Parts: sequence; C-alpha cells; structure tokens
Amino acid sequence: MHGILQGRSVVRTGARISQNAILNHAPSSKQSRAHYAAKKMITIHKEVEKIRNMGISAHIDSGKTTVSERILYYTGRIEDMHEVRGKDQVGAKMDSMELERQRGITIKSAATYTDWKGTNINFIDTPGHVDFTVEVERSLRVLDGAILVLCSVGGVQSQTLTVNRQMKRYNVPCLGFINKLDRAGADPKRVLKQVREKLKHNAAFVQLPIGLESKLSGVVDLVKEQAVYFDGDNGEIVRYDAIPGNMMTEVKAYRQEMIEHISDGDEIVGNMFLEEKVPSVDDLMAGIRRSCIKRSFTPVLVGSALKNKGVQPLLDAVVDFLPNPAERVNMALMEGKEGKTDSIHLDPSRSAQKPFLGLAFKLDIGKVGQLSFVRVYQGRINRGDWVWNTRTGKKCKVNRLVRMHSDEMEDVTEVFAGDICAMTGVECASGDSFVSIPDYKVSMEPIHVPEPVISMSIKAKDATKHSDNFSKAINRFTREDPTFRVFFDPEIKETICQGMGELHLEIYAQRMEREYNTPVVLGKPKVSFRETLLAPVSFDYLHKRQSGGAGQYGRVIGALEPLSPDRNLDLAFKDETKGTNVPKNFIPAIEKGFRASCEKGSLIGAKVSGIIMRLQDGASHVVDSNEYAFINAATGAMNDCYDLGRWQVLEPIMTVEVTAPIEFQGAITAQMQRRHAVVTGSDSAGDWVSLFCEVPLNDMFGYSTEIRSATQGKGEFTMEFCRYSPCLPSTQEQLVQAYQEELEKESGEVVKKKKRN
Repeated sequence: MHGILQGRSVVRTGARISQNAILNHAPSSKQSRAHYAAKKMITIHKEVEKIRNMGISAHIDSGKTTVSERILYYTGRIEDMHEVRGKDQVGAKMDSMELERQRGITIKSAATYTDWKGTNINFIDTPGHVDFTVEVERSLRVLDGAILVLCSVGGVQSQTLTVNRQMKRYNVPCLGFINKLDRAGADPKRVLKQVREKLKHNAAFVQLPIGLESKLSGVVDLVKEQAVYFDGDNGEIVRYDAIPGNMMTEVKAYRQEMIEHISDGDEIVGNMFLEEKVPSVDDLMAGIRRSCIKRSFTPVLVGSALKNKGVQPLLDAVVDFLPNPAERVNMALMEGKEGKTDSIHLDPSRSAQKPFLGLAFKLDIGKVGQLSFVRVYQGRINRGDWVWNTRTGKKCKVNRLVRMHSDEMEDVTEVFAGDICAMTGVECASGDSFVSIPDYKVSMEPIHVPEPVISMSIKAKDATKHSDNFSKAINRFTREDPTFRVFFDPEIKETICQGMGELHLEIYAQRMEREYNTPVVLGKPKVSFRETLLAPVSFDYLHKRQSGGAGQYGRVIGALEPLSPDRNLDLAFKDETKGTNVPKNFIPAIEKGFRASCEKGSLIGAKVSGIIMRLQDGASHVVDSNEYAFINAATGAMNDCYDLGRWQVLEPIMTVEVTAPIEFQGAITAQMQRRHAVVTGSDSAGDWVSLFCEVPLNDMFGYSTEIRSATQGKGEFTMEFCRYSPCLPSTQEQLVQAYQEELEKESGEVVKKKKRN
C-alpha cells in the first residue's frame, strides 16, 4: 500500500494467524498456534528466487538470539518464546547448550530454516563474543546476506567492528537493525551516525521509531510512508495506520535523506534524483535492493525484539532487500593445465545439470557421529549419493541428509544449489569441498581462520583415570573448532592449548567436565627458557671406576666457551685433539655425553645452548676405556663447568604488533613499557595506529585480556618469535629461587618415600 493512509487501519500478517481472525480482531489462541506448529507448514521451494541465506551478527549482548527467537515465533517454527538466559528452565531455541543458557551468551553458531510469506529463509545465529569469532567467520563465508544488530544504547562496539570486517572480507550485503529501543538512553540517531563514521557505511533510516524507551509503540516505514504497530499479546498482529501528526515533519526530512543516500548507491535512483523526479515506492524498493546487494547502501531498520516490535518488518526487509543465491557471484578454484589454478563462476541455478559442489563450513561431533554442515553452491545431492573430498580425494557416502533446526534434525531426501544442510557419514575437516564427480577438480576458497592469541597449559586432574576421555574430548573439540589447538611441548613437558581468549579456553575446560566427565586444570604454561655461559671455563676430568674385572677409564681435557649472541640457540662440539691420547672412535661418545648434559642446566633446569665444547686432549686405557666411560667423562666435565662457570638465563623475545584506534595509543604504549618492551617503531593509517615492539614472552601472558579492557575491545595484537636474549637479573633471581624450591620439594618427597618403604 503506497502513500499515507488516512482515516482507516489496514492489518497484514504472515503465515501464523488466519486473515479472517485478524480482520475480526480475534486474539491469537494457543490452539491456533499449536495447530500451525503441528502442520509444520514449511514448504521447500525449488525456485532459487524463493531462497534467502542470512545470518544474524553483532557485538555481544546486542540481542541477536532474542531477534532469532522472535523470527522463529512469528514464522511459526516455535509455539512459545523463551528468554535467552533460560530463567523459565527452557531458554532460547537457538541456544541449545546448557552452558549457553547458564551464561546467557551464544557459544556455538546455530542453524535453522523457516518460511516467511512464501520465501524459505535459512539463517544462522552467531556468537557475539570475540573469543568465538571463528563461528561468525565461517558462517559469513557461506551466507548471502546478514542482519547487523546494533544496540541502541551501546551503538557500534568492538565486535561490531570485527563483524563488519568479516562481512567486508566475504562481500556480504547486510541490513542494519537498531535493537533495544525500549532501553533507557536509547538513541538510534547516534547509532546511525556511528555506522556512517566508524563502519564507513552509506547508511540511512528506512524506518523511524514511534516513541523511545517506555513510550515505544511502533515504527514508521519511510519508504511506504505508513505507521506500523504490533498488537496482540506477543506483537503478532501487524497493523498499518496513518503516520502520527507530530512526526510528519521529521518523517519528510528523513525520507528525503534516505532518498539522497539511495541515490548515492544506485545509479537509476541517482539519475532520477539529479533530474529532480520523485521516485515511486517501487522505484525506491528496487533501488534499495540493487544498492544493498552491491553493498553501496545499508538500509537501517529499528525496533525492540524483547518488546516484540519491529521484527516482522525486518523479515520483510530480508525478503525484499537481501539477495537470493543466484544474485551472488560465487567463485571456485579449478585446477587447470600445468598445475595452474583458475577461478571459475559457479552456476547457482537449481535446475541446471551441473556437477554437485558443496563446502563443509562447520563440524559438530555428537551422538550421531560427525555432522558436517554444508552449503551447496552448484548442482544437487540426494541421500545415499557418493561424494569426493577434493582435499583428500577420499570417497564418502552420504548416509543421511538433514536440515537443522538448532539442535534438532529434520530429514530430507535431496538438497539443491543455494541450500544449507548437514550430512552424516562424511569424514572431513572444516573448509573441505565436496564434488559428485571424482575428476571434477574444483574446490571453494578456504575459510579464513584467525591465529590463536592465548596459550595455557592443560591437563586432566586425574590423568590415570581420565586419560582416554581427555584424549577423546581434545580430538573432538580440535576438529570442530580450528582456533582451538592442542599440542605437547617436549621442551617444557606440558600439554599446551591455544585459543582466542581466556573465556574460549575456559568454556572448553567446562565442556570437558560436563560432556566427558573429565575435570581439567588450566594454568600458565612454562616459558622455554635457555641457559648459557658468560665466560670461557676450562675442564680436566678423569672418570675412573674399578670394581673387579673390566673397569671404566676416560679422561677429557679442554674448554667450554660461549658462542656469539646470534648463535645463542646452537650447541657446537669441536675435536682439537692430536695424537692418540683419545682414540678417534671415542670422540662421538664424548660429544654424546656433552649434548646429553645440555638437556638440563644447573640454574633453572632449562636447556643449555649458545656454547661450544673444545676437546683438546685426554687419556684412555687399553682395557678399561669404552664408549660408556667417555660419555661419563664428558658428563663429569660438564658438571664441573656448571660449578665453576658463570651462567645466565636466556628468555624468548617476541616481535609484537599492537593495532588499536589512535585514541588509545598512549594506553597501549604504557602497557608495553610495563611489560619491559622495546618499541621499535609505529605506523598510523587513518584512525588506527600500529605499535611495533620486542617483548619478553614471559611478560606477555594475560595481555589479550588487558588490551581488550584498555581499548574497549577494539585493539588486537600479533606475536611471533624473534630471538633469545638475557633476561633481567630480577627475573633470573625469581626463576632460580623457584627451581631451588622445586628441587627441595622433590628431594623431600624422595626421603618420605624411602621412609615408607
């Protein structure tokens, strides 16, 4: 309906309640909702124009899951709405994990599908916390559009910036939805300004709120120039009416502003604007759609999901403005001649007889085995078909095809290009591509996986009792989440887990206890320190043992010297002997004893490096000399050097790059100085600054949390190994003291054990 409606109200609805019931103003009864749910009126359309694949992304606590819950309710997928934190012991449908309901945050992305006015909508609710950013990353990789939810009080926040960069990376069109207009301090106009300035979007309101905070009663559609109200117990009755008289001036001003921004993003509307023609409603709707798909214009809608206002028009905007799979240009990599890789366009037509190509973007390992979430980019696949993994070349049978509804599975027999489904019976890793013809050498571009930023040691509380379950849990979680990595460090003899933040690792520790009955202990990992020599020291050691029969005899003479600083990770051995005092066949044994003694130094028990042993002379015995005797001689010589020499501790120095908005430059510089950093340079680009430093690794633990606190979550850092350098005297003193206490504790336990025996 176009223009301003005068004197009468018109009621429209989705598929939930019958038209007659609404026109007669009959309330929505539980019986009618249950009847709808029981019928499961979800038609799977084969027309690609009737498909929308979209995600819901935002900063933590902006209301994404609440928006998802309302979408499911208004489209008839659930019968009742529930709160995110699960105070009614049920919780939101898309938060299926117990941990999610307890903490009130989304941890795993959840997929579902529904129907709105004849259009199938596949959508994914993603986490908002930065620690689970890979869930957003791989979801946006396969989606055609997104809803960027913004808090009307918080505005553009740290994770909003991250999500925006991810959308830009995959060229995903988006709608803006300013949520929580019922909150005290709600200011949607300030949020729109931030979207333009911080996110650099050509954005404009396509709706205005009618009232704010406790006075929020509806929204004004600026395109169709009509007020929209949401009646009924749960806002399920959508009522269109005339615009309130006190808003007419504001509506005209913002409608003109909207047209100007659309004309900046769309050539056709832009030409009409230059020719001073007044675009019709159809012209504006088409212009918004074209520019939104090109990402040259971002329509911004408003509402309050918690108060059930503005969600149905948001669904209309998903259908009207976001692209269908055929309107997105999807590229694949094809192995060409001479091993060259060519980019090819994929055919999204659901009727085209093209080979099947799908991308496994997410794994979930549970009771049914491995569930592989797949976006189909070309062709079709049926249950029972055989597919080939393009990375491994392995042939797999699709035992089961399902569409996911959060944690529920609904079986289907076939899926087409543009669909999102899940397969069982297929072994793969996140980011693998599947084809239906083994010779079809085509694969999708891989998913960007951010590098972990934090490391902690991890071990089962009771290693003997829970070792099997601990291994199973680690194997499962590392396959599901590519940002969660676990490895054993032989130097420090600890199992190390890496992740995107402390919460990330804490969640996996809790899941191991809950799902595998395996309590684990997380701790600060040991740093791989080194010990080295400060000044040359000479040795002359005789190993002699006689206990009847053949004995042991070996003598080594020489010097131990430090290597140059650029070789402080090396160990060198040089044979400078002359004559036959030390037979040449025993030289390897002496080197072996030397290198074995360097595995554990005398200061802190760390590896010894940066030294060279010069063997200058020695002695042997015709009968008693053997390899074992010279190994012990070299070991004894090293022990003498440990006692007589001057040693120091080396620590790993990391090259750190910190990136943050320029207003936080002083804060991050002060942080680095407190961590004994040497600033080597800085670089600024626009509103962002990068600080380049060299920092001891031992001082970098916990920095991921500190930088987020100091920069409102906007700062991030990367770190890589640079070199080993002498540590501060205070640090060395602490390390030596801790090592001595550890030795005393171990010796005390040995004495107690002997007494018990």
